[in-house]
Amino acid sequence: QVRLVESGGGLVQPGGSLRLSCAASGSIFSDMGWYRRAPGKQRELVATVGSGGNTNYQDSVKGRFTISRDNAKNTVYLQMNSLKPEDTAVYYCNAHSLLGNSWGQGTQVTVSS
Repeated sequence: QVRLVESGGGLVQPGGSLRLSCAASGSIFSDMGWYRRAPGKQRELVATVGSGGNTNYQDSVKGRFTISRDNAKNTVYLQMNSLKPEDTAVYYCNAHSLLGNSWGQGTQVTVSS
């Protein structure tokens, strides 16, 4: 059974930083990533990282967010710097494996002064 456990969300002032972590278990994972859903909006891709380390980012977070993974720990990270109020959302971890596409429970990120 695949399980994704997220941590690291919270309240931060504009310009601040947060680091999200997602520990995955139950399979071997290829692509892993982060998505977010802001109030009143659809869920959108933030960033993905392949098993070989190749990355992909949404344009609005390029240069501010960095996705990385530790394959030995089956953990994916999202370092978020220079946070803006429009980054406020529930952030979801996503992971692909032979068992299918799996999602975490979500962690709230709020950027506000």
